[in-house]
Amino acid sequence: VHPPMPRLRRDRGLPPEGPRRAKPPARARKEKPQQHSFAHRLLAAALKGHSGSVSCLHFSGSGKYLASCADDRTVRLWSTRDFTAREHRCLRANVELDHAELVRFSPDCRAFIVWLANGETIRVYKMTKKDDGNFTFTASSEDFPKKHKAPVINIGVAETGKFIMTASSDTTILIWSLKGEVLASINTNQMNNAYAAVSPCGRFVASCGFTPDVKVWEVCFGKSGDFREVTRAFELKGHTAGVYSFSFSNDSRRMATVSKDGTWKFWDTDVEYKKQQDPYLLLTGRCEVAEPCRIALSPDAHVVAISCGTTIAVYNTRRGEEEERFVGVHGQHIADLAFDTTGRYLVSCGDRAIHVFHNTPGYRAVVEEMETMLRKTTTKATRERLEQQITSAKKALAAICGRKQ
Repeated sequence: VHPPMPRLRRDRGLPPEGPRRAKPPARARKEKPQQHSFAHRLLAAALKGHSGSVSCLHFSGSGKYLASCADDRTVRLWSTRDFTAREHRCLRANVELDHAELVRFSPDCRAFIVWLANGETIRVYKMTKKDDGNFTFTASSEDFPKKHKAPVINIGVAETGKFIMTASSDTTILIWSLKGEVLASINTNQMNNAYAAVSPCGRFVASCGFTPDVKVWEVCFGKSGDFREVTRAFELKGHTAGVYSFSFSNDSRRMATVSKDGTWKFWDTDVEYKKQQDPYLLLTGRCEVAEPCRIALSPDAHVVAISCGTTIAVYNTRRGEEEERFVGVHGQHIADLAFDTTGRYLVSCGDRAIHVFHNTPGYRAVVEEMETMLRKTTTKATRERLEQQITSAKKALAAICGRKQ
């Protein structure tokens, strides 16, 4: 008798536990997509575990874990420490009688939420850490009530832990309490929503769509934590056609946008919007655009990555130059694109694999910025600190380039 398979196994297309339906074997084999092969000198890892197309990626606030969901009815948790290791273990949470299209960690990493494809609602999973370091996953007894009238395009959890956001492809954004009560409904007035997100600081919700602007709202709470209102904060105006996607830096002081007009823009959003101060446009760059198109801004705002079809282009935000281009990254259109919380890696999904790239433009940008500061500094202590940071960034670059040659 074979011992039972452990929970933490690397599945090869096995369905989650549940009643099995008999399928003609020949047909099932024919329908299974071929694994897409991709190689690049900056590819740090290809995370393989899902047996269906991966639709969403999200890093935990601590940066320790990456969550992914796919139409194979599973959510998987990957350890970011394993990215450069030979083996990439993952923990699996099964989505009963449905599959997750979107996944987001809670700020404390004790739970994650998913958007259910068929149920068309939010489900919360509690994560309980076991003594061996693994987790058990428990779905909450009740899903959120069904409120959207159009397909949902994104969800988010505020880093403050005060609210959850859901946005649909009409013009609706809903702000929820963590218990599943609707606190507010926003009409974006953008003909349709192409993308929406919660800012990393947890204060703002933003959306873009058919109109050539990005609208940003502040979600306001009282001193005792009670919800007050949603107010208009500021807008990013300057594109000449609809905006496909946008991204915040980690401190929410910078934003990047990509538009149907064939440009990406880099903005300073650290403004006193309550005094009607508008964001500043810092840079405009040219890029290829076609739907689906995603943009990701690195946490330190030094680097922008734009996915278009199955290609990813990486630009610096100092001069807007293209530094890297990855072609044919996935077998299908890229569904999600994100930098990890440290900015060392860029991850993408679009078929059954998740690709992890070294963010070499990020290291180069740090070196360039530190060298500029070094030329201006007069104090010995600052000079020594900068020299140390330059050396460590150059060492990291050399290690990546040396390993990949």
